[in-house]
Amino acid sequence: MNIILLGPPGAGKGTQAHHLVATRNMIQLSTGDMLREAKESGTEMGRKVAEVMARGDLVTDDIVIGLIREKLEGDKGGGFIFDGFPRTLPQADALGKLLADCGETLDAVIEMQVDDDALVDRIKARSTCGGCGAVYNDNTKPIPVDGICTTCGKKNEFIRRADDNEEALRNRLMEYYKKTSPLIGYYYAKDMLSTVDGLGEIEDVRAAVANALGG
Repeated sequence: MNIILLGPPGAGKGTQAHHLVATRNMIQLSTGDMLREAKESGTEMGRKVAEVMARGDLVTDDIVIGLIREKLEGDKGGGFIFDGFPRTLPQADALGKLLADCGETLDAVIEMQVDDDALVDRIKARSTCGGCGAVYNDNTKPIPVDGICTTCGKKNEFIRRADDNEEALRNRLMEYYKKTSPLIGYYYAKDMLSTVDGLGEIEDVRAAVANALGG
């Protein structure tokens, strides 16, 4: 099963993706992770990525599609979770063509809906485990007093992003609504879109995602 998780920054896409990886053996394809991995790989594609990033340029859609193609042609596990791609309508078209070329299908698109003000409050209190990426929140899931991550069981540094402040967050939300929110209508028209409350309790969101995937 191949799926897309849609939603603004901080909607909980990463948290739900980690759960699907752990429970369904799915493979999370995060654009940022793929670019970092490619840059360090030494492959021809990796050298292209390194050169682009060294110039400070944005990585082109063609390069990202190339990286995704490499993943689709490898271990498929329980299917792929597309996280951070597509972000625009042209990218959605390109992904659809790539999946068809590789004999794959897109089975579900899940939009994680949020209230902007509540989302800003959530993200301002957010930090992540530097080892496994588990998400913590000052109000709902504080970092353990002993500093040991409850997910990976290790004592790692806990990271709070410098741009997790209200002004930066609202700018990121505006960028999302301008570029990525049209995908909601795009996939709705294809009768592929399901919506869940991204600000619900984690277990409730997990149940809603599972229901959207057929249980």
